[in-house]
Amino acid sequence: MKQYINSSTSKTFNEKPKAIQELINVALYILETFGIPIEGSARRLERMALAFLATGDIKTQGDIPKAKDLTIGFSLKTRDIIQYLNQHFNETISPGSYDNIRRNDLKLLTIAGIVVQSSPNSATNDSTRGYALNPIYAQLLRDFGKETWGEIVTNQLKNNDTLSQKLKRERNISKVEVLLPSGKQLVFSTGEHNTLQKAIIEEFLPRYGFGAGVLYVGDTSDKYLFLDKEKLAALSFFEISHEELPDIIAYSKKKNWLYLIEAVHSSGPISEIRLLQLQKLTQNCTASIVYITAFNSRQKFRQFMTEIAWETEVWIADNPDHLVHFNGDKFLGPYHKE
Repeated sequence: MKQYINSSTSKTFNEKPKAIQELINVALYILETFGIPIEGSARRLERMALAFLATGDIKTQGDIPKAKDLTIGFSLKTRDIIQYLNQHFNETISPGSYDNIRRNDLKLLTIAGIVVQSSPNSATNDSTRGYALNPIYAQLLRDFGKETWGEIVTNQLKNNDTLSQKLKRERNISKVEVLLPSGKQLVFSTGEHNTLQKAIIEEFLPRYGFGAGVLYVGDTSDKYLFLDKEKLAALSFFEISHEELPDIIAYSKKKNWLYLIEAVHSSGPISEIRLLQLQKLTQNCTASIVYITAFNSRQKFRQFMTEIAWETEVWIADNPDHLVHFNGDKFLGPYHKE
């Protein structure tokens, strides 16, 4: 499952036991499936996930099938949520920060209707008002882990626009147009991550792709913005699942190389663990794999440099004519003046 937050992106997350870290990432995966845009700082995502778990009385992954909701009378006031987080999730939130729970941590969840108010007609600042899981989403939580869970969610929510879909109207104001090597044009939503993906497609691949064509690229608002399932299947690529895919996949027929590229803005370089995961997933692939982590700048690269796996490549968008090889002595030798 995708790691939305890791120990390098949040100090508070790093200090939590591994079981809680895993539960937070599971919660964010569930929320993304429910249509919540997973955007913002690692700490903001962490707090949203914890507030979500608290409203369903979920302390461990084993509690997910027993998620509580408003129909059984379970709800927590904002002060109760703070106490819950401090007691069960190693938080040290001040009791006086109860307004931040409502204004920040629960904001998207209540707008989306995933979390509901126990007394919706009460005043905004009513300290007696509680928050609980919407029974519809609570039941979807209880079904989590079933083989067909994704289909269950889709069918249950098919008549409802998710929050991510509703927010797309705002994103249409400014878009990033991207031209694939094939000549096909894509339109990304705005943001630094997608700007970097545009640079990878339009600057990196023409320099180092040996005629590579893009087979997959995701957008922060559309995980399957472009996907060529047939060509990936012809290369015996692993079964498509966006939780496992890198940001961009491209294939050079000339070299029989498959490029797996991670575009790093706030997290997600090809670390040793990520490399092992990708190697396992691509073990039956008929093409040779090239692993690349891309950054917008050297400054951003420095933040993640110690995480980069050996036998991978690094490309930096503001220095597009150069590569950094984490490849031992493979490229050792003098450079000759031209």
